Amino acid sequence: MTAKPIALTMGEPAGIGGDIALAAWLGREQAGLPTFFVIDDAHRLTLLAQRLGLPVPVRPIGEPEAAAEHFGQALPVLHRPLAAPVRSGLPDRANAPAVIAAIEQAVRLVQSRRAAAVVTNPIHKKVLYDAGFGFPGHTEFLAELAGQHRVVMMLASPQLRVVPVTIHVPLRTVVESLKSADIVAAGRIAAEALTRDFGIPRPRLAVAGLNPHAGEGGSIGREDMEIVAPAVAALRHEGIDAFGPLAADTMFHPQARTEYDVALCMYHDQALIPLKTIDFDAGVNVTLGLPFIRTSPDHGTALDLAGTGQARPASLIAALKMAGEMASRRG
Repeated sequence: MTAKPIALTMGEPAGIGGDIALAAWLGREQAGLPTFFVIDDAHRLTLLAQRLGLPVPVRPIGEPEAAAEHFGQALPVLHRPLAAPVRSGLPDRANAPAVIAAIEQAVRLVQSRRAAAVVTNPIHKKVLYDAGFGFPGHTEFLAELAGQHRVVMMLASPQLRVVPVTIHVPLRTVVESLKSADIVAAGRIAAEALTRDFGIPRPRLAVAGLNPHAGEGGSIGREDMEIVAPAVAALRHEGIDAFGPLAADTMFHPQARTEYDVALCMYHDQALIPLKTIDFDAGVNVTLGLPFIRTSPDHGTALDLAGTGQARPASLIAALKMAGEMASRRG
């Protein structure tokens, strides 16, 4: 694991970010987690731990370098005060600036090499939008902070990795927005990341078709012949072991998954439904293409579970562990 600590952002304070951060620290030894600190309001985490009955001492730190000294005995918190008291399950727009500032601070720390990676707790997008946040989500905001790098979202678990080429667009507009160049770019970024950050010397990319049965030779749409197949050929021309387009309905059974390292999918649900079906609790969202490492739990704020003690930390634990492993491979 990396010697530098990992920066974990607060996410939506009224959501389960605090709950799972506390639980992850409690499970640090069993899970073999790297050292991490939370950018959050130390007072609110202390109150939350008391409310949940979790024996988690919270230790405010002034600098990320102090995290390693305290991590074995307490949860290190780089204190960022919130403007309004937190009520679990009830987001307050007054706290949106602190949520955004925590992300910005985490990025600055990893860019200055004072943190090994950024792990982001889930945000409540509507609350941020109402406060003037001008990005669709974490991924686009991080790309802006990194200097407009082209980025790709990968969802990963021990059983499956998937990359959606189009993400948060209506299904009816997927066809008109899907381009061969975007498939090639996503495949290129995925292959590079799998080699550098996951230790796979020659990644195998299975490329899903857009239409049922990958278009059935053009009888169920020509997009797979005219958009997807040329992209696969271009990736292979670059020396990337890509194959397809494949019928998506036969790509995700256990035997099929042994034939590739990542599935390149044409739209959001084509990628996320199999991943979440196979491993709902421990999937990790990884942003590929950034000049720094960013992972995140593969779930939302779960406002209905916040403060109840029922939120499961498995996905955050997996995200922290994966971030540490990726940072270690980068040296």
